Amino acid sequence: MNNLMKECRLCPRNCGADRTKSTGFCGVGEKIKVARAMLHQWEEPPISGEKGSGAIFFSGCNLKCCFCQNKTISKEHLGKEITEKELAELFLKLQDMGAENINLVTAGHYVPQVIEALKIAKPKLNIPVVYNTSSYEKSETLKMLEGYVDVYLPDLKYVSSEMGQKYSHAPDYFSVASKAVKEMKRQVGDNVYDDRGMLKKGIIIRHLIMPGGYKDSIDVLKYISENYDTEKILVSIMSQYTPQGISEYKELNRKLFTMECQKVMDCADKFKINGFMQDKESAKSEFTPEFTSNNILF
Repeated sequence: MNNLMKECRLCPRNCGADRTKSTGFCGVGEKIKVARAMLHQWEEPPISGEKGSGAIFFSGCNLKCCFCQNKTISKEHLGKEITEKELAELFLKLQDMGAENINLVTAGHYVPQVIEALKIAKPKLNIPVVYNTSSYEKSETLKMLEGYVDVYLPDLKYVSSEMGQKYSHAPDYFSVASKAVKEMKRQVGDNVYDDRGMLKKGIIIRHLIMPGGYKDSIDVLKYISENYDTEKILVSIMSQYTPQGISEYKELNRKLFTMECQKVMDCADKFKINGFMQDKESAKSEFTPEFTSNNILF
């Protein structure tokens, strides 16, 4: 693990930083930094269930989306440093609290450390491990997770390289993310549910509709319909975009229009997409977890 951190190339940024001495493009060093662990009720129904997903929010991010709702942890790196053993203890504590699963939120820049924690905890876990990601991930890094992750929750944000560059500083977002999602699907196969309809193994592809971006949303759904069996894969279309007061991109400083959501929904029907569509009322700041201190313990 130490060698991977000394010249870090875990993600597509390939920054080569010595994270044992400084921080990488992701904004963090080699030590795990966690902002919050909680029972999270606002994921998709097969993930949250009745008791909530056992979400662990990791600090730092390699994507730098200008509209990020969790910018206090993704960009400002709020959080508490913990060891692999302490992370494993968090997994088990969440399970003891009744979590439906262990939900690793934006953990890509900590993959080696997460694996070490899972080596400790996995024999004692009887709930699935969920990997919740922006999908701006190297397939090689994702392959390290094979056998440790049961469910993938990948974003597929944009097809447009212009949008990827403008809003996430990643013109190659789609070429990277589409390959990453294929690797995730290869690992977990078709979705498997328990007798309550909870996802035990599989994948849900997420897509957030952007203000003014409904045409790109349609391209995302078209891509999914052409590359996956839509009867065997779930897609979560999200309308929760919440304005963050972005001075450089004024077009993003509004909520979605009903028309935009409707056009995307119509195309989801046309492409026979199965899954979920958020209500527009989800675009509220109260649905975003609070990250206000270094006290991560629930």
